[in-house]
Amino acid sequence: MEKNKTIILTTVAEKKLKNIFIQGPIQASFIAESIQKHSNKTGIGAHSIFLGQVRSDAVDDQQVLAIQYTCYEAMALEKMHTIREKIFEKYQLTCMHVHHSLGRVNAGEISLFVFTSSEHRKAAIEACSEVVERIKNELPVWGKEILSGTEVERSKWKENN
Repeated sequence: MEKNKTIILTTVAEKKLKNIFIQGPIQASFIAESIQKHSNKTGIGAHSIFLGQVRSDAVDDQQVLAIQYTCYEAMALEKMHTIREKIFEKYQLTCMHVHHSLGRVNAGEISLFVFTSSEHRKAAIEACSEVVERIKNELPVWGKEILSGTEVERSKWKENN
């Protein structure tokens, strides 16, 4: 006698997408805790970490004081889920963590944290690099540079290079 089989199909919209966004800068203690949590995973032989830091560039004779990050969050989370799935298909990763700031992040503070782990270094390094490039090119996240001025701060939308 054949038992009834139920197949459950879920779409990306139905899945609980992992929220990668953090309000404000990513703290060093958060990064350290993330690394420490992997110390007991003895099948991991390599980690690759990218930290994106806000630079105090000179723009139109003014200094960048901060970047105000904003995004289309629902679309960004769906896109990040797709990127994550493709990266796991392409590379032999043990895990991957991505965190991106929203709101104001001052010059010198961290706004992007990508952390990949694998059994061997090549997969971790290549995956980390590809994730960063795809985030910069594909995620609907925008930064408005907050510039110094003589009397008041002014802002200008940042262009990715």
